[in-house]
Amino acid sequence: MQYVNAWRAVVAATGRADRGAAEDGVRLAYRRAGLAEPERIIWADSPRAAVEVVEKLSGAGRSVREEVRTRPWAEERRRMYDELGPAGWSALWSATGAQLWETTAALAERIRTGIVAGLTTRPEDESDIRLVLLDAVLGQHDAAWLAAFDGRGDRLTGLAEVARNAGWWWPFEHAVVISERPDELHRDEAGRLDRGDGPALSYPDGFALYAWRGMPVPAEFLDGLASLTPERIRDEENAELRRVMLEYYGYDRYLSESGAEPVHRDETGILWRIALEGDEDVVMVEVVNSTPEPDGTYRTYWLRVPPRTRTAKEGVAWTFGLEGEAYAPLRQT
Repeated sequence: MQYVNAWRAVVAATGRADRGAAEDGVRLAYRRAGLAEPERIIWADSPRAAVEVVEKLSGAGRSVREEVRTRPWAEERRRMYDELGPAGWSALWSATGAQLWETTAALAERIRTGIVAGLTTRPEDESDIRLVLLDAVLGQHDAAWLAAFDGRGDRLTGLAEVARNAGWWWPFEHAVVISERPDELHRDEAGRLDRGDGPALSYPDGFALYAWRGMPVPAEFLDGLASLTPERIRDEENAELRRVMLEYYGYDRYLSESGAEPVHRDETGILWRIALEGDEDVVMVEVVNSTPEPDGTYRTYWLRVPPRTRTAKEGVAWTFGLEGEAYAPLRQT
């Protein structure tokens, strides 16, 4: 677990790279791969800027990502698999890399998508940009698989050193291009990019990604969230953006301010339905906690339930994984 926590911090690291340490790691990775150290190391302020540098790079020679990153990883994985056996390797991965893989891979893919969107001016540009991205070593965003090998040999020490101190990098025979880390990174409890008042991810040169609970949104969209009204939410034609508006505004507030009418009530609570054009209905159950708060008041909760829900009891039952007829609590808390 110590390795997982350390590499989780690497993924979340922001601020200027330690360029000296990162460059030492690059040289070590080249030596471990049996290559001559690169003649030039070029820094860029973001992965997007690095792609632009790579596209204009001359005299760099061919990409050596295969020798520097792909082959050492594969050989170390094979060594550990042979040493631990199938069950042992699976347990090691589950306890280390798997803890970071999903959210880190999703973050890297969002960065790729942002780079492609930002640099594509003609349809034919996209494939060229994606080819450049295929040559990248992901630095801090390679943390998941580096965590699995941490403390189990020194073959990947150079790669790990770059990852701890810099962002994405591109290794070529005679030159290396390295990106700075982000200035800011904001994520929700599930590890998704998330910020309502600015970029969720930003780099020193202004390359930035905007997102609300993982969903990409335009920068200007966030500016209007503070002044939302039920009418503005209803008028939004993009169903995904309207869903973001509802989450930001609050379903309970929207219900109370939009004049919504309950569709069913029983002893468990009140069922509300918001019909949204071009999207599935939002269905909520309003329930009151039967246990009083310290000040004697009773707290109201809003539970989102599937659109097919027809009664309040059915909705409450669904939150417990039960069918409506099977839900019969002896005592509510």
